[in-house]
Amino acid sequence: MAEPEGTMEFPWHHGVFDAHCHPTDTLSSLQSIPSMRAKVLTVMATRAQDQELVAKAADEYGITSDDVADGEMSWRDSHKIVPAFGWHPWFSHQMFDEDEYDGAQSLTLDQKVAHYQSVLQPRSEDIDFLQSLPEPRRFRQFLDQTKSYLERYPLALVGEVGLDRSFRIPEAWLPGEVESRNDALTPGGREGRKLSPYRVSMDHQKKVLLAQLRLAGELQRAVSVHGVQAHGIVYETLAESWKGYERKVPSRRERKRQESATKINAEPEDAAKSEEPRSRSKPYPPRICLHSYSGPAENVKQYTAALVPCHVFFSFSTTINSWAEDGNGKVEAALRAVSDDSVLIESDLHTAGEKMDQYLEKIVRKICAVKGWELEDGVERLAKNWKAFVFGTGD
Repeated sequence: MAEPEGTMEFPWHHGVFDAHCHPTDTLSSLQSIPSMRAKVLTVMATRAQDQELVAKAADEYGITSDDVADGEMSWRDSHKIVPAFGWHPWFSHQMFDEDEYDGAQSLTLDQKVAHYQSVLQPRSEDIDFLQSLPEPRRFRQFLDQTKSYLERYPLALVGEVGLDRSFRIPEAWLPGEVESRNDALTPGGREGRKLSPYRVSMDHQKKVLLAQLRLAGELQRAVSVHGVQAHGIVYETLAESWKGYERKVPSRRERKRQESATKINAEPEDAAKSEEPRSRSKPYPPRICLHSYSGPAENVKQYTAALVPCHVFFSFSTTINSWAEDGNGKVEAALRAVSDDSVLIESDLHTAGEKMDQYLEKIVRKICAVKGWELEDGVERLAKNWKAFVFGTGD
């Protein structure tokens, strides 16, 4: 029987792994990483300003292929980061497809306005506002840079990527606001600015997401996916990436024939045809994490269907997910629907250190209570799941 939340000493020694966080948003907090009790932080990039910051954090605190070669994970406390490189949907409007502008390396002022008018909804005629937005970046430039980071860091993931129907882009900084902004925060986020009425079109968000999914498939890296008020279209987009690669689900007759063949120690008929060649490069990622999953329990079945050709994980947090006081809410129902080998935990926190450890302990206890796991068993299960997600153990 599982222990009530918070009543048992926490077994940090089994290893606690944060599947999704953003400590490079507060650079001064990085120095606290070696003293953290968590074993590894999976650190996400989101926009132009933090790609290289995540890379530098990995240079200083990253685990290496040598660290995990023996499977023991007994490396030094200073090795605690697995980096992830990607472009978050909140910043997807800052990308332009150069093919739509005759291969342009950069956009003129008029082209910049036209770009933002085409990707923002509703269409804006506020030229001053559109001109104040960041200079859009070329699709292929970003993808080439991301590929280079992934090749430089063999353990790195693609993330944070995804789709979001609810967010609105922030207004530009007012003249006096820039000087008073918090210099401790990495530039490029909202930072308390007023939100505009504009959202990024779902078509444009999908284009950015699919390009990153293809890159993850090419290099066979796991992906951390953001989805807010877009659960149906997130699934449709992911399914689009693996279209034509669905696993064959044998009919009842085929299963009986295979079972009969196995019983007489014969190779099942057409077994060689049914086994997909283990090609490295595919158009879809081998493993996906739906981070801070907030969809309904019934949607979990879509991702765990036998035809889905990749392993889909579901991570949960106390910062984003809304847990019910009586333990019988939407999030709890979704968690119960997820198989034990596909649950991950995350802090989704923008600062490293003791506070992040506290959030991780809290979500582990929450998950163990909902799942009915003993605390030590739960920590071990979650650690094994994180290794399977990041390293592909068990694929």
